Amino acid sequence: MALQQKKALSKTSKVRPSTGNSASTPQSQCLPSEIEVKYKMAECYTMLKQDKDAIAILGGIPSRQRTPKINMMLANLYKKAGQERPSVTSYKEVLRQCPLALDAILGLLSLSVKGAEMASMTMNVIQTVPNLDWLSVWIKAYAFVHVGDSSRAINTICSLEKKSLLRDNVDLLGSLADLYFRAGDNKNSVLKFEQAQMLDLYLIKGMDVYGYLLAREGRLEDVENLGCRLFNISDQHAEPWVVSGCHSFYSKRYSRALYLGAKAIQLNSNSVQVLLLKGASLRNMGRVQEAIIHFREAIRLAPCRLDCYEGLIECYLASNSIREAMVMANNVYKTLGANAQTLTLLATVCLEDPVTQEKAKTLLDKALTQRPDYIKAVVKKAELLSREQKYEDGIALLRNALANQSDCVLHRILGDFLVAVNEYQEAMDQYSIALR
Repeated sequence: MALQQKKALSKTSKVRPSTGNSASTPQSQCLPSEIEVKYKMAECYTMLKQDKDAIAILGGIPSRQRTPKINMMLANLYKKAGQERPSVTSYKEVLRQCPLALDAILGLLSLSVKGAEMASMTMNVIQTVPNLDWLSVWIKAYAFVHVGDSSRAINTICSLEKKSLLRDNVDLLGSLADLYFRAGDNKNSVLKFEQAQMLDLYLIKGMDVYGYLLAREGRLEDVENLGCRLFNISDQHAEPWVVSGCHSFYSKRYSRALYLGAKAIQLNSNSVQVLLLKGASLRNMGRVQEAIIHFREAIRLAPCRLDCYEGLIECYLASNSIREAMVMANNVYKTLGANAQTLTLLATVCLEDPVTQEKAKTLLDKALTQRPDYIKAVVKKAELLSREQKYEDGIALLRNALANQSDCVLHRILGDFLVAVNEYQEAMDQYSIALR
């Protein structure tokens, strides 16, 4: 039997692949089957978190023989490794072969390639394929997303969502939910997440943010149900672990939340929501320096997300590093622009120093002029009015804020103000609403 195997091997070793003529295949070329095997090996390496080995094996395939899926995997691996130039090259190669590869367009936009350049690369396809006029608007929308212009991104995606072709598109709804969240409009964010979830019962992407928002609102039973549903779909994604971690965090079980965050980060080391969960848990456990490391990493991955900076500044304030907090808040204000969120963040730091109390008041007034419904600004302004014992002004501010929305924190603070002016019955009513 062994002798027969040796003879068979000796015969196959002499076989040369047919190329249409008598010439043999050059050594620099790979057979199609060989390319497929290398791709599958690279997939295995990525599953084993051995990205360098995956890049090495895919990089060994001659560029002319790389299929779009090989270039796509290479682009994502280069991006994850922080190698922007080869990542851009690989994404562009995908688009050269497949001009409608939306994931490649998103990858390029995330690497600061201009939306105008993306539009020019797809112009020929848009003009030749029917019913594709929405694509240029889609590129424009996500260009706004990746430069951190949430307001214009929301308006552009809303205009897209109204088109019959993209109505009830789960990806667009998820993007809208995320943008509302970044803009501090938690109410609309939750509504869009719920809408997307109803359309796709197996949706996992973005559910970590949705779970966080529900937990923040005190809807812990809903968070628990969401976590169970996601685990039934798959436990190989970070999102179910983050949702369960949020439930533990808002139940004040910080060690448990930290453990669940550690499980999640093994599945997705680039998840911003995981880093924020771990950072907040460490901060509340008194491990501030470790928390700072997590928030800084979150900022590196998502420089346009304000909540990453908020977490870091809270760490600085917790360790009485007011100067560092002020420097960071000013940098955010200059980088992300003077909007209600950055104004409130800067005011939050100013409130920590008696010398800058008046500046805090001015900043909060500007924030509330821009967005009277921005809850964080309302809370900080109420805090300032409480210090000044201007309870009637505080009551008017809170009633105005609660006229168009209901928030447990605002109801509780209003209850405190009503107690201060001896309105005990109405204070009881506000506390009851807050508990509900």
